[in-house]
Amino acid sequence: MSASPASGWRANIVLYAALAANVGIAIAKFVAAAITGSSSMLTEGVHSLVDSGNQLLLLYGKRRATRPPDAVHPFGYGRELYFWAFVVAILIFGLGAGVSVYEGWKHIQSPEPLQDPLVNYIVLGVAVLLEGSSWIVAVREFGRAKGAHGWWQAIRVSKDPTTFIVLFEDSAALLGLMVAGIGIWASHAWGDPRIDGAASIVIGLILAAVAALLARESKGLLIGERADPALVEQIRACVKAEPQVTAVNHVRTIHTAPESVFVAISADFEHTLPMGEAETLIGDMEHRLRATLPQLTSIYIRPEKREDAPPIG
Repeated sequence: MSASPASGWRANIVLYAALAANVGIAIAKFVAAAITGSSSMLTEGVHSLVDSGNQLLLLYGKRRATRPPDAVHPFGYGRELYFWAFVVAILIFGLGAGVSVYEGWKHIQSPEPLQDPLVNYIVLGVAVLLEGSSWIVAVREFGRAKGAHGWWQAIRVSKDPTTFIVLFEDSAALLGLMVAGIGIWASHAWGDPRIDGAASIVIGLILAAVAALLARESKGLLIGERADPALVEQIRACVKAEPQVTAVNHVRTIHTAPESVFVAISADFEHTLPMGEAETLIGDMEHRLRATLPQLTSIYIRPEKREDAPPIG
């Protein structure tokens, strides 16, 4: 069943909030940079522009990931979202961090006196309000999704990259705004425009660090990560509960989408169980597993004798 417009909006509220904020902020920053000649303000504009593109890519990825399975992709297209998340990390590093460092170095090599910083301060204030609003939305949604996990643990175990990518982007953006504000103030206070260029380099390094962290998390999802250990134990317990199963050899899982899990189970059945009854039992177990754990979209149970299989206890 397809999601209703209301539920779709709710699922993407973090991305929509971040996109609206970044588009407005990017325009304001570029105007301020053109008026004042601030290098850090220019790189902040590039940062917001890259972030806007990133939100569009993630929205596109989420839409593509909802396509149903077909003959070419029998497990669906859910992991396409992980590909676009990895692309976002590359863009943050290549465009965001790269342009910021380049502009900062160029400004240090050929410093230009800054104009009246009032425009920059006004734009920075507006940007903090808009970016802060987006950050609050991201924090609330992530806090709702993380459950009992700690913040860092929730990021590591999360299988939906859109939740932590926007949170990281907004956090980096707020930190970048603070660095830009300090750089602009120090450049005027000490009469050295090179400080503004140095601020741009610092912003670039912040973005590079965020991009590296996002790339690491996205890579794990793209390659394929197991389901949460608690879910694996639930699956194992459900199979063990069958009286005619004498041992569960292994339970192997992989996420095919943030809320979809493929599971392959090897179990040792009673040796006297006829093949026909074993097939019926496997069908019943698959039905019960899907009813109990709806995130299991593909279930394979293989009867397999294993001499060293641990006894059920």
